[in-house]
Amino acid sequence: MRRSGDEAEREALLGKLTLREKVRLLTGATTWRTRAEPALGLREMVLSDGPAGVRGQSWDERDPALLLPSASALGALWDEELVERLGGLLAAEARRKGVDVVLAPTLNLHRTPLGGRHFECCSEDPELTGRTGAALIRGIQAHGVAATAKHYVANDSETDRLTVDVRVPERALREVYLAPFEAAVEAGVRVVMAGYNGVNGATMTASPLLDDPLKSAWGFDGVVVSDWGAVQSCEPAALAALDLVMPGPESAWGEALVRAVEAGRVPREAVDDKVRRLLGLAAACGALGEPRTSAPPVTGRSGARALLREAAAASTVLLHNHGVLPLDPARLRTVAVIGTHAALPRVQGGGSAGVFPERVVTPLDGIRAALGDGVRVVHVPGPSADAPPAPLTPDLCTDPVTGDPGVRLRVLDPAGRELHSEHRTSGRQLEPPLPPGAHTVEIGASLLPGSSGRWVLGVGGFGRLSLTVDERVVLDGEFGRDTDDPAVVHVNPPVHGVTVPLAAGHAVRVVARRELAPGTGRATVVTAAPPRPDDGPALAEAVRAARGADAAIVVVGTTEHGESEGHDRTDLGLGGRQDDLVRAVTAFGSRTVVVVNSGGPVELPWRARAGAVLLTWFPGQEGGAGLADVLFGRAEPGGRLPTTWPTRLADAPVTRTRPEGGRLDYTEGPHIGYRAWARHDRAPAYWFGHGLGYTTWAYEGLAVPDEIVAGEAFTVRVEVRNTGPRRGREVVQVYLARPPGPLDRAARRLAGYTAVVAEPGERATASVRIPARALRHWDEDEHAWRTPTGPCRVFAGRSAGALPLTATAPVRSPG
Repeated sequence: MRRSGDEAEREALLGKLTLREKVRLLTGATTWRTRAEPALGLREMVLSDGPAGVRGQSWDERDPALLLPSASALGALWDEELVERLGGLLAAEARRKGVDVVLAPTLNLHRTPLGGRHFECCSEDPELTGRTGAALIRGIQAHGVAATAKHYVANDSETDRLTVDVRVPERALREVYLAPFEAAVEAGVRVVMAGYNGVNGATMTASPLLDDPLKSAWGFDGVVVSDWGAVQSCEPAALAALDLVMPGPESAWGEALVRAVEAGRVPREAVDDKVRRLLGLAAACGALGEPRTSAPPVTGRSGARALLREAAAASTVLLHNHGVLPLDPARLRTVAVIGTHAALPRVQGGGSAGVFPERVVTPLDGIRAALGDGVRVVHVPGPSADAPPAPLTPDLCTDPVTGDPGVRLRVLDPAGRELHSEHRTSGRQLEPPLPPGAHTVEIGASLLPGSSGRWVLGVGGFGRLSLTVDERVVLDGEFGRDTDDPAVVHVNPPVHGVTVPLAAGHAVRVVARRELAPGTGRATVVTAAPPRPDDGPALAEAVRAARGADAAIVVVGTTEHGESEGHDRTDLGLGGRQDDLVRAVTAFGSRTVVVVNSGGPVELPWRARAGAVLLTWFPGQEGGAGLADVLFGRAEPGGRLPTTWPTRLADAPVTRTRPEGGRLDYTEGPHIGYRAWARHDRAPAYWFGHGLGYTTWAYEGLAVPDEIVAGEAFTVRVEVRNTGPRRGREVVQVYLARPPGPLDRAARRLAGYTAVVAEPGERATASVRIPARALRHWDEDEHAWRTPTGPCRVFAGRSAGALPLTATAPVRSPG
């Protein structure tokens, strides 16, 4: 059969299928594959998690992936061209791994700084999120791979995420939460994922919002897929505009849907429309007819790593700088690198979007490589950051059978007989093989402690768990499953720890077992953490190192206790004694750079005392190299905040994530992020859009049209001048405000932005296109968009809190 996207040909194929064959296609064949229909020339399509990287169909450390900076870092780029190139990289990875559909981008918003999945979302603003997501979609889909806009809609926090009913006013829903998805549809996204949550009384997989506005008003012609395991009933989801239930092979549809259609409770045309859309997706991905033959868009790992390094540097936000950065390597003899995150950074967030990176360049690695042998680099970890114990890694243990670095994975039958045995390199085995008769998963290793004291060893999973050290049982118990959240059951099962005294250099045999039981998954994790250092001496050692260095670089950050899928944060603290560490080091020298390694906002009570503060997000596998480029002036810190950062959590105007009676009310309406801060007349630590470079800028002129026509785009021109010593890039931002009136309007609203580059002393003109949608609002009485006439104030500047230029233009009706 000739490959074709022709709708008439696909209609003919649809006519060849029986009702049962059609319904069969509407549930996945496996966890990550759709069903094939050989008679039509339709092969299976493979879906894979994103957006940090393309994992493929399995969690296997032997099949690594390129790891991108987190989505919050992509939001910090304010650079659609670079985001689009990163989308092309995701497409190349998808093609390499045989993936047709990448489950990215996440278009939910940073409604509150406590959102646990903050790192996987782009920003607090619908315009920035929409433009960033659209760029990633274009990059992915330019190369025969489909992108997925998720999680439709108002899936902005993690507490009770499987059952929460989000109650959001119609205006806020349309203007804020749906807006990024509308931008994704305009960009041609081929898949939209319906979330677990409900909105205004209807679960999203059966919500009328799947039809209006998604398919009817916006004209989305792609596939709506459920989040994994989100569909619990047959007919409501079938009657809604949901098209594909994942995972498979079992689902609430199947024969139940066939019977519903035969009984007339679900129209046959509804099933036909779902299959028609699935065939269209298959045609776009090369899964219908002859296989695709074009080459991947990006070749060569070195080129991919260079792009990731560029993105890590470009997303780094310089929060403040007292003339310390960039550091001049020629003036350095000794550099102190301080903090556990310097050697063990968080390069990605926790949860289902995680991948096994092919390599990780740590901040310590990047600094040492950049400075070379001529500069002494001293690393001092300082006090514990209170991170959870990490899974066993090859540098800590060996396979007791082969002696190779890593662990031995075995699967046993009920009598303890071996059914499967293989060497693995990680103590985190989320998908161990399950041969017939599998009863117990076992992970064994020869652990060689690097220090003496009370180590914390642990085993993660559900059901019967045990842990032995040199054949001595140190943990044995039944640990029942207390959640249905698939991210917990299959990705991050709870780890149960025990302290064991170990001697440095004395190897011990560690064996962890978990018995398999229905409904508990199969993920098995073995962890080990060395004795926690005494905080007092650890702080003193850090201070001595800083005193003896020409510059000190302190790296602090969050842990998986705080930022991870499956739960929201309860505070914005860094954890452990990290704040004390920064205070102690900054007290003895002004040439201290603090690097913050987090996916979302954290409190920085010491920020004014630091010589400079850099925010690197979760920077991906090349983060250390990108950081070094910024520290030593080879690249400018190009990032701008995609989210307002509070001084204290108590200052933030919107923080609620916990439902009451199953409901989470968005009582703030459309006022989130910088809009809420401005509405409440509060000053944050750092405004949305804030970020410094290595030069300075003057805003010298603002030109607006003589009049603005409602329903039409217009252009604002902003004159800026580079007043500093070096070439730089400035992100020029334009905000709009309408006069006070009966409608509860935002004090200002991001309407557009663009970046300019200029040499020292040079002027540049930023031409910022403002889309027509920036002036409209949703009329809840008429259930329609309205653009009122009258004066419109235009603001221009470098953040939502620094807008030195203002002008007014009238808005008139068209015609």
